[in-house]
Amino acid sequence: MSSKSRKSALPETETRLTAEDRELFQSAWQVTRKHHGKTLDLYLPGMIRYGNIRGRYPAVSITGGNCHLMCEHCKGLLLRPMIKSETPEDLVRRCRAFAKKGAHGVLLTGGSDLRGRLPWERFLPAITQINAETELFLSAHTGFPNHQTCRALKNAGVKQGLIDVMGDDETAAAIYHLDGLDPVLKALSAIKESGLQLAPHIVTGLFHGKIRGEMKALEIIRTHAPHVLVIVVLTPQKGTPMAGVSAPSPLEIARLVAQARLLMPEVPISLGCERPRDKTGLEIETLAIGAGITRMAVWSDQAVREAQKLGLTIRMQYTCCSVDFQKNYAMIKQRVNN
Repeated sequence: MSSKSRKSALPETETRLTAEDRELFQSAWQVTRKHHGKTLDLYLPGMIRYGNIRGRYPAVSITGGNCHLMCEHCKGLLLRPMIKSETPEDLVRRCRAFAKKGAHGVLLTGGSDLRGRLPWERFLPAITQINAETELFLSAHTGFPNHQTCRALKNAGVKQGLIDVMGDDETAAAIYHLDGLDPVLKALSAIKESGLQLAPHIVTGLFHGKIRGEMKALEIIRTHAPHVLVIVVLTPQKGTPMAGVSAPSPLEIARLVAQARLLMPEVPISLGCERPRDKTGLEIETLAIGAGITRMAVWSDQAVREAQKLGLTIRMQYTCCSVDFQKNYAMIKQRVNN
């Protein structure tokens, strides 16, 4: 391949790339195009706005703002902006209303107990009713459930299980307050074996902003053949022990994306919505496109321009980025371009 061809398959970036990085990203780019064609799917999840357009996939916390696990990077703060629905009756009422207003689906989530589990059993009849009465695509940020709970969620009508995955015992214990990595491994197996679509998330820089067990997490995830992989970036929250931490560099994040692509050639990889929203964030988006993502949540205009320069076709959808592209979920491109 000529040097000119190599250059054309990488986005324009301010980060200086070594020859080794260029080789890594070029390999990831080729593998991505081979298995996924020349498209980049953009997602608008939850209640997030893009101009005057709002996402159609709200996140609902079944525990309100309560969490007992209190992970070091969150301390329950990520639950605050979510819609609160703490009773089965209210969950049914709200989901009926979402469906009536044109929502495509709902992300069910909430705070965990000290074992990392959510009170799913209490809500199973409500979820069954929602699935029967609406066409909402239901996904669940499961926590770290057992096999019985995962099977029950699948039978109730949940389509997809989202789970955070870390790669070492210390991160699982010190950051997530779990009993090491074992609960995570068991939960991964439980979700996969239940028939739920497995949508693991890796929080890059989870261990105080350092790249630590992320590569091992990729290897663990690969053995479970995920439906989709979502890579997000530690975003320090005020009021948490991580408040003063710096996220990994855009180049470190892009390397992880490229390594994920080479490990899992056929798996869709998304740059998820949790990441910096500043100049660094723009650089993350640019590099991630060249490193092999096929999806991006809450995009920037710069990301669209870079993707188009690389010859990618842009598709846009109103859901969480873990949900496969479907024409009836798609955005009207003309409205976005305007």
